[in-house]
Amino acid sequence: MSNDKHKLIDVSHVVEHGMITYKGLPAPIICDFLSREASKEFYEDGTAFHIGRIDMVANSGTYLDAPFHRFEEGKDLSELDLSSLANLDGVVVHVGTAVREVTPDHFSGVDVAGKAVLIRTDWSDHWATDQYFEDFPYLNKAAAEYLCDEGASLVGIDSHNIDDTRGDARPVHTILLGADIPIVEHMTCLCDLPDAGFKFFAVPVKVSGMGSFPVRAFGLLT
Repeated sequence: MSNDKHKLIDVSHVVEHGMITYKGLPAPIICDFLSREASKEFYEDGTAFHIGRIDMVANSGTYLDAPFHRFEEGKDLSELDLSSLANLDGVVVHVGTAVREVTPDHFSGVDVAGKAVLIRTDWSDHWATDQYFEDFPYLNKAAAEYLCDEGASLVGIDSHNIDDTRGDARPVHTILLGADIPIVEHMTCLCDLPDAGFKFFAVPVKVSGMGSFPVRAFGLLT
């Protein structure tokens, strides 16, 4: 940016061909639809274009969950107001990798009302390893209820899932998305953000009939 008083901090993973975000879901296939070489026959000499193709499930890389992800009648990506995804006051809550279960106590003394609450576990250090999928930090039901009751606007985490996946229940998704609070999972580099004093952005493509999609999540230091 031209104004050196501001700085953009990227907190999203790169979406790459063959990457695994969640075991059991297919990896993205990134390829040419029209290669530069093939495009040359359509244009004058020295002019070529590339048109890419990507086949992937919506839950790839760093992605946002809208209420429709959990609830049939919930808002889908196209129905989310930009004010719920962009230019949000952000706070980072550092719980550390030693914590498996994030509870309401971890938010003690933090003003979460109207904020994008980003939970820093540093579990993203294990990204692209087998460890990333095992014994990862998550929020418990009480933590989700607390954030909902205290008026959080968005909740993000740099872990494999915001819910404990060892059972069949997903109370955190149910509580937050049921209250129209978007969720951002698989974040990274939250260590580069301050505890407060930044704006947060996580805007997906405006797709109708879909509840999750990758985002370029970032913080703007103010």
